[in-house]
Amino acid sequence: MSGAPHPIDAIARSHRLRPLEFLPWVVIAAAWFALPEHRPFGAQILIMTLFALSLDLILGYAGIVTLGHAAFFGIGAYAAGILAANGWQEPVSGLIAAGAIAGLAGMATGIVILRTHGLTLLMLTLAVAFMAHEVANKASFVTGGADGLQGMVVDPLLGQWRFDLFGRTAYVYCAVVLFLAWFFARRLVHSPFGRSLTGIRENVHRMHAIGSPVRRRLVVVYAISAALAGIAGGLLAQTTKFVGLNAIAFDLSGAVLIMLVLGGVGWLYGAFIGAPVYMIAQDMLAKSDPVYWFFWIGLLLVARAIGRATPLGQAVPRRWSGG
Repeated sequence: MSGAPHPIDAIARSHRLRPLEFLPWVVIAAAWFALPEHRPFGAQILIMTLFALSLDLILGYAGIVTLGHAAFFGIGAYAAGILAANGWQEPVSGLIAAGAIAGLAGMATGIVILRTHGLTLLMLTLAVAFMAHEVANKASFVTGGADGLQGMVVDPLLGQWRFDLFGRTAYVYCAVVLFLAWFFARRLVHSPFGRSLTGIRENVHRMHAIGSPVRRRLVVVYAISAALAGIAGGLLAQTTKFVGLNAIAFDLSGAVLIMLVLGGVGWLYGAFIGAPVYMIAQDMLAKSDPVYWFFWIGLLLVARAIGRATPLGQAVPRRWSGG
């Protein structure tokens, strides 16, 4: 069959950028011009999109279900905030440091918790989040505790653009960082490493049988996901100049999981749908029904779960069940 395409060439073509993949970036650019008064809120949406994207790497592709992803978001936020409050005021290097510290925390915890599976794994991710929250609360001499970390000073971006109340610099900064993270994540999931993660998610025993280093690859992707979550947390700290315990709370882990489920798990673009939908709905519902607004979020989640077979998303993958 000389006319048949080579399998490698077919895979390469399937990984090429399609015009539809530029749609999120067109929307992000259009929102900058069309909604100038909402740029600070838009920057928050971009941050949460990056956070949800980081979760999709481990949940959607590796099949690792976690209830403690906010631990790494908070570690990154506190890392960037503490550095900015103690003289390290350059934003880009501070953001890189936040991602590196969160990534190291992800690797250290991943080596331990990824030796387990099922309910034990789920509970350990929750335990890590609670421990990180308590450390941030008790170490008030460094983190500010319940009062939050204050006194942050962030230099103008690249020495030219300062962070102001109108969110102009923050929006562009967050959009650029999100684009770089998305581009990296896309290359990662379409690489042989990313394909092996899908294989681990689908049939871990078969991956063991062919000699794939399952645990090592899971630890690596867990650390990468933690680093991206830490970068999202660092963006929050730098653009708001404040870090509170809510940046590392269990509620945030649940919220980002809801965002990802709303948008669709395991296709990278669920974060670009779920995060804006959740945050805009939360903002509107909290204004119209400040007491019971979470009921409507729950109703939205139920509706999405019932219709999760729609083309916008994919079914939640099977959990990793081996070690």
